[in-house]
Amino acid sequence: MNPEWFSAKELIGFTGLPSSPQGIHSMARRQKWVRRRRFGVQGRGVEYHIDSLPIKTNSNLVLNEPSVEYFYSNNQDPLLIWIESYKQLDERERQKMITFIVRNGMIEVINRLGASNEFIY
Repeated sequence: MNPEWFSAKELIGFTGLPSSPQGIHSMARRQKWVRRRRFGVQGRGVEYHIDSLPIKTNSNLVLNEPSVEYFYSNNQDPLLIWIESYKQLDERERQKMITFIVRNGMIEVINRLGASNEFIY
């Protein structure tokens, strides 16, 4: 599951970003990143939405995410993982996910049918 919100400390060390929390906050203000208050933190802790971050940083965050194999090693049912992940999405994100899965699923079916030269009527 992809996290969407990151604190300044979590963003330190990524390509194209400053090397201190103060630098990250400053860059975020200049570039008007989407932010929210961090839950469970006293003071003025904020975190930034992944879609606000520079493209290079965004793709590096995705590449650094642990693989799905982690879930399998804990003997969790993949269907339950998908259901729980789906529940955490808002309605717009759910619609995007369904569209993506249906479109890419159909494209893959068409590709496989074309590769095997078999057609089902």
